[in-house]
Amino acid sequence: MPKKILLICGSLNQTTQMHQIAQELSDHDLFFTPYYGDFFLSLARRLNLAEFTVMGRKLSSRCLEYLNQHRLPLDVEGCSRDYDLTLTCSDLVIPKNILKKKIVLVQEGMTDPENLAYHIVKRVPILPRWLGSTAATGLSNAFTVFCVASEGYRELFIKKGVKPKKIVVTGIPNFDNCARFLKNDFPFKGFVLVCTSDTRETFKYDNRKRFIDRAVSVAAGRQLIFKLHPNENVDRSIREIRAIAPGALVYSEGSAEEMIANCDVLITQYSSTAFVGIALGKEVHSYFDANDLRKLMPIQNNCAAKNIAAVCRGVLKASQAYQCRKSEYGDGLIVQTASGSYAYENACCSSGQNKL
Repeated sequence: MPKKILLICGSLNQTTQMHQIAQELSDHDLFFTPYYGDFFLSLARRLNLAEFTVMGRKLSSRCLEYLNQHRLPLDVEGCSRDYDLTLTCSDLVIPKNILKKKIVLVQEGMTDPENLAYHIVKRVPILPRWLGSTAATGLSNAFTVFCVASEGYRELFIKKGVKPKKIVVTGIPNFDNCARFLKNDFPFKGFVLVCTSDTRETFKYDNRKRFIDRAVSVAAGRQLIFKLHPNENVDRSIREIRAIAPGALVYSEGSAEEMIANCDVLITQYSSTAFVGIALGKEVHSYFDANDLRKLMPIQNNCAAKNIAAVCRGVLKASQAYQCRKSEYGDGLIVQTASGSYAYENACCSSGQNKL
């Protein structure tokens, strides 16, 4: 019998990941919504005080445009139905109408560094998690299962305090097959690519002049191309780049992943695009330690959406008191064991790919 499933989207990256998972759950009744919160956060959005978040008008509009373009059924803020399961791209905000429901949390990409705000939020649970940015991902403990990108991230989230029995390594859809970006129509090759971050828009410190100077130094006369973060102030960023690197090309739109596939060197700040560069064997410069990035690298199994869909089916079965033996990661689905932990069986990995 089909179940009602709500998929909470957000940025374009989060929304496309949710869409891919939904395609593997097409036998259920699926509905989509942009990211949302409760009364005070909704009020902040109406007053344009949430533009630095995925709830802001700019990113919500992009999300809705994508959902409408693909004719995906909408239930804005999930208020029209009683859902059997909710998938969300972030637990920094857990709306009250899903709080006591079965929730599958899907890692969206790279998490921010653990700064002072993160440590304060972790020690004072009554503070809103979004103050700690994506570094606070997983701290809600409101989800049934948390699907993560790699064993390295599983270890990281356990270190943050997430319960190990709730974490399943599935891979994440937009980063599970970076080799596909090698086939593209981007017209340039052999350049130095700079992928910026929206640090200033999210109220973090960013010495943009020093960052651009560093990019010019690394390029050492080679063609520089900048790909701006979708949430950045485009006009300001272009002015800053033109003042220091007048010969650089600047893109505010387009596929960063395809640009990475064609570049020789990738320079990032706090961006998940660093994972694409590492997967494709590029020379990568990042604010993160290179060894840490390799450890956290999302698994390249080309089946993350299928794996997450299997998790969802297992959670739905577990909610009906379905029991099954615990097994190693392999071919099967996720079920609840007698101990209350979740075992992942029959992952839908394609042949020749890494198994979980």
